[in-house]
Amino acid sequence: MDDGFRGLTLTNTMTRRKEAFRPRDWREGTVAEADRCVRMYVCGPTVYDFAHIGNARPVIVFDVLFRLLRHLYGEAHVVYARNITDVDDKINARAARDYPGLPLNEAIRKVTTATADQFHADIAALGALEPTFEPRATEFVTGRADGHDMVSMIETLIAKGHAYEAGGEVLFDVTSMPAYGRLSNRKLDEQQAGARVAVESHKKNPADFVLWKLSDETEPGWESPWGRGRPGWHIECSVMSAALLGQTFDIHGGGLDLIFPHHENEIAQSCCAHGTEAMADVWMHNGFVRVEGRKMAKSDGNFVTIHDLLHTETFGGRRWPGPVLRLAMLMTHYREPIDFSVKRLEEAEDMLEGWGRALKGVEAAAKPGEAFVAALCDDLAGSAAIAELHSLRRSDPAALRAGLDLLGVDVDAFMRERAGSSRIDETALQTMVDQRLAFIRKKNWAEADRIRDELAAQGVQLKDGKDPETGERITSWEFKR
Repeated sequence: MDDGFRGLTLTNTMTRRKEAFRPRDWREGTVAEADRCVRMYVCGPTVYDFAHIGNARPVIVFDVLFRLLRHLYGEAHVVYARNITDVDDKINARAARDYPGLPLNEAIRKVTTATADQFHADIAALGALEPTFEPRATEFVTGRADGHDMVSMIETLIAKGHAYEAGGEVLFDVTSMPAYGRLSNRKLDEQQAGARVAVESHKKNPADFVLWKLSDETEPGWESPWGRGRPGWHIECSVMSAALLGQTFDIHGGGLDLIFPHHENEIAQSCCAHGTEAMADVWMHNGFVRVEGRKMAKSDGNFVTIHDLLHTETFGGRRWPGPVLRLAMLMTHYREPIDFSVKRLEEAEDMLEGWGRALKGVEAAAKPGEAFVAALCDDLAGSAAIAELHSLRRSDPAALRAGLDLLGVDVDAFMRERAGSSRIDETALQTMVDQRLAFIRKKNWAEADRIRDELAAQGVQLKDGKDPETGERITSWEFKR
């Protein structure tokens, strides 16, 4: 019997161990073979500001997993949902700040539309595939014919004794779920409420969290049995994942910072509403991103957006191609913290340039190398997979190209962008090199240095040497990396 195991192992945050991955549709054997699917949900952006480089990491990590699952099970047998949170108090504040003259709902639409469009452009440059579904939270608040909306789930939780109305809010009673805290490995009496949950007297327990809160006339809202209001943060993903993937699905992913309270609260809502033991079988979380050795913060001046890296010269004094950013992220195992630095980007760029030269005119093989795929199947071991690519450069360039395709690293796009950004009149450049040599022969060091510095400013590095036959000084040049 085919239980769906294809050699893939993944570290499950819930069990704290690496496990063989066997999808539900194969493992349970209740779905016809042609209809079997691997189902994955990943928490997406809250669209109030440009995505930063920390936001890019889960996009890249789970895009690689999406690609690998499609390679192992077939494109038609993988469903990937990544949401967009477009209702949030941060969005409200940004809309009021940026568009004070507009009605709030219109201002919110402007903010969320522009920010979501920018997010899509940024991650496309990073090589991310479009997910199968990209639900918006506002599409699932209330009134859906299929019953998969937030108001309906909240009503179910109240009816089953897991939620209560108090102080103008509907709150989830964490003591109603004995297994609460299992994902984050926290005992209930040791937990704090979390950044988005106020500890107030109307709560039965300090850790109870908001499912619904009332809106005043200046805030967006929907009609509900508890008055005009808006949903809490956590209920969104419980509803959207169930609507698109089912009550229990295979993989749920996101950043390490989402384990508590967000993912813990998702599990509580979903399991209690549906009467299931699990929301997802495998929980995966990527590690944090530091920038040049420090925690990223606007106050420290090291807050870097994807857009800035791609289009401005604010990081390392230059722009960075999307394939370089993607490869730099994959050089460290996804569960480990990563130090995002100019040095790391330069290392990734050097790798890409070497591969690009080796792959000129080479078509991709039908399959990547087996050792490369095996490395990826070992809990997405990116550094081990990259080591296998270095071996393939020498032994099987066609398989190297296929491997890069599976990683989503577009080496051809990198080479085109590099050629375009470094385009210079080579005849004029050689003339300047010859002029510098003439000044050196005359010992006019000031003019020789001026030409060297002028070329350096254009990204051209000079290398002086001697002609092996005549012993005369010669100068070669190359574009700096």
